[in-house]
Amino acid sequence: MCMVIFAPIFAICAFATCGGYHGHLQVKVDCAGWRPNNLSINIDFGYPFRLQQVHFKAPMCEAKREEIVFLSGDFSAAAQFFVTVGVSAFLYSLLATVVYVFYQNKYLKNNRGPLVDFFVTITFSLTWLLSSCCWAKSLTDIKTAANPTEVLLLISACREKEYKCAATQEPFWSRLNTSAVFGFVNAILWSGNIWFVFKETDWYKTGQRFPSRTSSRKRSSEMRERLYSESSFEQPDDSFGPFRQDSFTESRGDFDKQVQRQASINQSQVSFSLPETYLGKTVIYEKENKIASQGPVIFVNEM
Repeated sequence: MCMVIFAPIFAICAFATCGGYHGHLQVKVDCAGWRPNNLSINIDFGYPFRLQQVHFKAPMCEAKREEIVFLSGDFSAAAQFFVTVGVSAFLYSLLATVVYVFYQNKYLKNNRGPLVDFFVTITFSLTWLLSSCCWAKSLTDIKTAANPTEVLLLISACREKEYKCAATQEPFWSRLNTSAVFGFVNAILWSGNIWFVFKETDWYKTGQRFPSRTSSRKRSSEMRERLYSESSFEQPDDSFGPFRQDSFTESRGDFDKQVQRQASINQSQVSFSLPETYLGKTVIYEKENKIASQGPVIFVNEM
C-alpha cells in the first residue's frame, strides 16, 4: 500500500524535474573600442543535454566579425535513461494500483500475479539505483561544462588579456539536484517494497505453513523423550508389588556377602605372604590388590 501511494508521486517528481529543465547562461564581452561595448551573449540548453549541439555567436573584436562557438559534452544517455526509468515506474505503479483495487482475486490466482510483481519490483529497484548513479555523475559533468569560466574560455576574444569578459547570469541547478535526490528516494522506496511483495508469494506462505525438517525432527524427538519420561516415572507403585522389594533385598544381601568375601581374601593374602630373601637387596612382594609386605633382611657372609 505504501508503494501504491508514494511510488507514482516520487516517479513523477523524478522525471519531471529532469525532463523539463531549461538552463540559461548569459555572458558579456567588452572589446575596448573595437566593437560596441558590453555585448551580451545568451546561451540556452536543456534536456536531453546534448551540449555539443548548443552553439552561440561570439564577437571577434579585432576582426570585427563573429565566430560560432559550441559547448562540449553529450550527456543525453544518462538523462534519457533516468527519465525512461521514471516514466516506466510511474506507468507500472498506476497499473499495479488498478490491479490491487479492482482485480485482487485474479492477482492472487495461481500465484502468478505476486511472482510477476516480485520480479518487476526487484528490476525497478536495481534500475532506479543504476540510473540515479549515472544521472548524478552526468549532472556533475554538466555543471562543469556549463560553468561560466569554462564557457568564457571557449570564446577567442576572452582569451586575450586586453578584452574583458564576465558572466552576468548563471544557470540554476536546484531543479536538477532535486531530480537526482528523487531518483535515490525512488530506489529506496522500491527496494523496501520487495519485502511486502515477497510476503504475497507462495514462497513465503509455504515456509510459514510447513516448517523446516530440522525443526520438525527436533520437535518430534522432544515429544518422544517427554512421552518416555512420563510413561516411565508416572506408573503406580502397585504394579511392582512385593516383587520389587524382595529383589532389592536379595541384591543387597548378595552385595554384602561379596564385600565380606573380598575382605577375608585380602586379610589372608596379607597374613600368609612370606618374605623372600636375596643377598644384599631388599625385596618387596606386591599382589594385584596393591598390598605390599616387607620381611626382614638377612645378610650372609661368605667364608
